Amino acid sequence: MSESRAESQKVAMVTGALGGIGTAICEKLLAKGYHVIATLSKEDPERTKKWCDDNGFDSSRFEFLAVDLSDHETAMANIQKTIDKYDNIYALINGAGITRDSSFKKMSFEQWKQVIDTNLTSLYTIVHPVFVKMLAQKEGRVVNISSINGLRGQYGQTNYSAAKAGIIGFTKALAYEGATSSVTANVVAPGYTYTPMVETVPEHIMNKIKETIPMNRLAGANEIAATCMYLISDEAIFVTGETISVNGGQYMS
Repeated sequence: MSESRAESQKVAMVTGALGGIGTAICEKLLAKGYHVIATLSKEDPERTKKWCDDNGFDSSRFEFLAVDLSDHETAMANIQKTIDKYDNIYALINGAGITRDSSFKKMSFEQWKQVIDTNLTSLYTIVHPVFVKMLAQKEGRVVNISSINGLRGQYGQTNYSAAKAGIIGFTKALAYEGATSSVTANVVAPGYTYTPMVETVPEHIMNKIKETIPMNRLAGANEIAATCMYLISDEAIFVTGETISVNGGQYMS
């Protein structure tokens, strides 16, 4: 990356960038002139090229970073090496996550561990080097994506609900530590959101889900992305430690 780009463009790092919500976030970041560091679990040039082509993205606006979260030391070193290329990392939006659903009675320790490690423990690996840089540069925005089920719980998701609730506690504590350095930390908690993965849900099940939502529809990925963009905007400088629910009234805490 040239020095002129480092000085003239804000840089945002997005985890889970190639997912449905992540793609919508990247689209809005590009529209605002950001250069995006997009993480994925392993190097995959074919996948990233197809993703850029399918969405009409200029690949030169991205740096793709392979982060194998099962290897903490290597992942953290690779993140550090990447962010050191840039004078300023303005925003970090964490949207990566997995599910391994099962009733707790039948849940294996491996199902528990995979979800906790990927959805919660990984925040240390990802956030720590970026947060330290933000403190040093005296500005930054951290947005962590939780879930409606981290607020209310959900049958068959003790692992996922625990991890997503943990994200909220992590973010509140982080907000305290970043406040005097103008580094904010907030949470977006989506409800059911229309993404390519949701398209596979049978219509009769989808209709039952919609019946539980007062607005009688799912969120659009762009609506989740818009909330993230507000939280990294200049207008949100005094908002920190908060959890914003985007669920159409399905759960009101």
